[in-house]
Amino acid sequence: MIKNIIRGLQVYTGAYGLISKLKLWKYFVVPIIISLIVFTLIFVSAYSLSDNLGEWIANIWVWDLGKETFTAISTFIAGIILFALGLISYKHIIMALSSPFMSPVSEKIEAYFTGKPAQNYINTNFSKQLARGIRIGMRNLFKELTLTIPILLLKFIPVVNIFSTVLLFLVQAYYAGFANMDYTLERHFKYRDSVAFIRKNRGLAIGNGIGFLLLLLIPVVGVVLVLPLSVTSASVIAVDLLFDDGDDEIGFEPFEKIELS
Repeated sequence: MIKNIIRGLQVYTGAYGLISKLKLWKYFVVPIIISLIVFTLIFVSAYSLSDNLGEWIANIWVWDLGKETFTAISTFIAGIILFALGLISYKHIIMALSSPFMSPVSEKIEAYFTGKPAQNYINTNFSKQLARGIRIGMRNLFKELTLTIPILLLKFIPVVNIFSTVLLFLVQAYYAGFANMDYTLERHFKYRDSVAFIRKNRGLAIGNGIGFLLLLLIPVVGVVLVLPLSVTSASVIAVDLLFDDGDDEIGFEPFEKIELS
């Protein structure tokens, strides 16, 4: 698992070069605009609500002694909760809405690495890709919230809250990588088969998702580059898995083509 997580991250090293070489930037214009708008709306809202939620949580402390300290801690925890929920919402919204625009990117990467045009083994078009993207997004949102809410509650337990932060990060990473890989898998697998395929390769999905989350930590630039770099990296991973030639390595040199099979 750890090895695959690292491998999923390593693929990012050549993503920018591959995008430039295949002239893929034009496909990311609309998704980048969507990303900027959704990010701004969600996180401005989350920031403005953190104080209110913190004060509401602080109401459970009925004593005057330590009230200010507990309020400060509650506001901090509220910020983390809203940030986590905002990140979940942002991630699934942009990935669902960007699905039809990411398919051409995935197709070109598949054609580049395999040396032949990408094939649609599943009958698909713009509307079907959008519908599948929304379905995957809703499914993953439900699953992620089911795991995230209990993890967030652990943050109120001293010491345990340190480990809960790591666990929360990994859960978010998995579902980010999941959606990124599905842009390629949607041509090859039906919905259920795609879910099973990614679950089998969850380490690689987590590695790709970690890169996704780390990019978002970069102010402004991260929101612009997160989809191009993460989707390109995930497409390389998915193509390599689909056309596995027995080589245990996944990745590419920025300006060199690697034969996968």
